[in-house]
Amino acid sequence: QVQLVESGGGSVQAGGSLRLSCEASDDTYRDNCMGWFRQAPGKAREGVAAIAQHGATIYLDSVKGRFTISKDNAKNTLYLQMDRLNPEDTAMYYCAANTGLSCRLGDLYRSLAVWGQGTLVTVSS
Repeated sequence: QVQLVESGGGSVQAGGSLRLSCEASDDTYRDNCMGWFRQAPGKAREGVAAIAQHGATIYLDSVKGRFTISKDNAKNTLYLQMDRLNPEDTAMYYCAANTGLSCRLGDLYRSLAVWGQGTLVTVSS
């Protein structure tokens, strides 16, 4: 079973930055849609950013221009650079891979997806 291990979460003040990393235990998902979703306490999951096999990216509207998703296939690692963070970004962030063929934000946490244990991001005002 491939493991996805997130790191890089933490506590920052509004306006700050964090870089999340997700290391996969092997390259099984290298050609799959991968991305990040988050879940805040008492709220539904929401897809934040995804990157398709050929590098096309999609973002949640509220993070466009502030977050950047990227991947390093040689390192089997996915990244999420988060800038200008605000308190509404506070959530547990999960790295995910969609084992299906599509690449939409919602695919990151539905039945064909696999994800890691998550990393907590807390943004204070």
